[in-house]
Amino acid sequence: MTPIRAAAAALLLGCAPVQAAPDLVLALGGEPDTGFDPVLGWGSYGTPLFQSTLLRRDADLATVPDLATDWDLSQDRLTWTISLRPDLRFSDGTPLTAHDVAFTYEQAKRAPGAHDLSVMVQARALDDHHLQITLSRPWITFAETFYTLGIVPAASYGPDYGRAPVGSGPYRMVSWTEGEQLIVERNPAYHGTPGAFDRLTFLFTGADAGLAAARAGAVHLVSVPAQLADARPEGFHAVTARTVDNRGLSLPFPPPRDEAGRRVGHAVTSDPAVRRAINLGLDRDLVVDVALNGHGTPAFGPADGLPWAGPKDRITPDPAAARQLLEQAGWIPAADGIRAKDGQRAAFPVHYPASDPTRQALAETVAELLRPLGIEATPKGGSWDSIERVMHAEPVIFGFGSHSPFQLYSLYAAGLGGVGYMNPGFYANPQVEQLFAEAQAAPSLEASFPIWAEAAAQYGLAGDNAWAWLVNLDHVYFANPCLDLGQTQIEPHGHGWPVTATLAQWRWTCD
Repeated sequence: MTPIRAAAAALLLGCAPVQAAPDLVLALGGEPDTGFDPVLGWGSYGTPLFQSTLLRRDADLATVPDLATDWDLSQDRLTWTISLRPDLRFSDGTPLTAHDVAFTYEQAKRAPGAHDLSVMVQARALDDHHLQITLSRPWITFAETFYTLGIVPAASYGPDYGRAPVGSGPYRMVSWTEGEQLIVERNPAYHGTPGAFDRLTFLFTGADAGLAAARAGAVHLVSVPAQLADARPEGFHAVTARTVDNRGLSLPFPPPRDEAGRRVGHAVTSDPAVRRAINLGLDRDLVVDVALNGHGTPAFGPADGLPWAGPKDRITPDPAAARQLLEQAGWIPAADGIRAKDGQRAAFPVHYPASDPTRQALAETVAELLRPLGIEATPKGGSWDSIERVMHAEPVIFGFGSHSPFQLYSLYAAGLGGVGYMNPGFYANPQVEQLFAEAQAAPSLEASFPIWAEAAAQYGLAGDNAWAWLVNLDHVYFANPCLDLGQTQIEPHGHGWPVTATLAQWRWTCD
C-alpha cells in the first residue's frame, strides 16, 4: 500500500475519536502470500484465527486442549490416538468430525514444506470423534502439528479455500481486500471462550503508515520494528513481548566443495578456530544497542529461554582471546590488518535481504566488530533469490524462532543440509545426530526437551560454534490506552500476528 492509500484508509476507518466499542483496528502487517489456508502454512506462527487446532498453548506456553480432549502415543511411538470434543461445528454450521481432521492431515502431507509430516503414514478416522495417525518411525516433534495445523472442512476445501476460509476458530471472515485490509467477526459456532471484541479489522500497511494511522486515531494496536520502537504515538502505551525471534550469522561448516552443481562450504568459516573467534569477538549487548536501538536481547542460540535450549550456552565477549586463538591457528595479520593463512584471506561477504533494515544494521555492526579481530566481513544486500544462490557457501543474516524443538533439528540435522532454508551451512556432527535420534524417540515432547538441550554442547558455543547467533528481537506494539493485551507469550519468528495467540484474553478497559 502506498503512503497516500494508507492515509486514505486511515481516514475511511475513522479519524474521529476512537470509540469504546468492541471493534478493533489492528496494523500488524504480515499479510499471508498464500491466503488463510493452514494446509499451506497459515497459522504456523501465532494463531490460525479462522481455524482451530487439536491443541494450543496458553500465555505460559503450557498445553491447553482445543479440538482434542485426549491424545495418546503408543508404546512403540508409532501411533497417535486422538479423541475430539463432541458437537464441534465449522463457521458455516456444518459438523467438524474426525474425518475432517484426518482429511486435513492427508492434505497437509501432500502440500509442499509447510509442516513436518514426512513421517506420517496415514491419518484415518475411527468414527466421528476418534482418529488414529500412524508414523513410519518414532518422531516426537510430529506432535507439534497438533498446535500449528488448523483443521479445514473436507466437504468444501479446495484450491480457493485460502481466499474464503471456513473454520471452527474464534473468528470468521467478513471481507478481505488484498494488500489493504481484512475484516473478521466473531464466529457464533466457536466452541471456546469468545473474545471481548465483536469485529476486528487488520490493516496491511507498512510500519510507517501503520504508525501514522495510530497517530490519527484510526488504529488501536500497531506493531513496529526496532527502528521505530521509540516513536510511540501520544496517548498510546508500549507493549514489549519477549521473543525467540532471533537473528544469526550462518557460518558454512565444511571446506569448499561442489555438490550437485552448487557451491557448498567456505575456506574461512570451515576453520573451527575462526568460528570460535567470531563468537568470542562479538559483543552481543553492543549489537543490541547499535542495531536494535536497545530493543532486543543478546542471542546465544536459536531457542534462548525455552526448555530445549542449551542451559550453559553462553559466552562473554573477549576480543583479545579471539585474536590469540586466530594467531595460534595460523591466521596471521597482513599489512592491512586482515589475517591470512596459507594464502587465504580471512574475508567473506555477509549477505542480508536489502529490504530489511534490521538485518542490514546487524550485518554492518557485525562487520565493524570483526574487523579489529583481523576478519574482513563485507555487508552485501540483495534479493532472496540472489541470497539463495550463495547461502550454502557464504554467511547470511538469517532469522528463525519457533515454539518447537524441531527448529533445532531443522538447523543442525545433517540430512537437511540444502533443503530449503534448513541447515543452510551444511553442518554435520555424528554426536548431534545420535542425540537428535534419541530425542525423537522420547515418549513425550516434555521428555525430549533435556535431550535436545544436551545437543547444544556439541553444536553450540562450547562445541562446534556452528552459527554466530546475535540477537533476539523485542516485538514492540503500541496500544490504545484502553486496550489491555494481558500476558503475552514468548513470541516466535514473525512480528505481528503472533500477538493474536492470546486474543481471547484481550480486554477493553474503558467505559
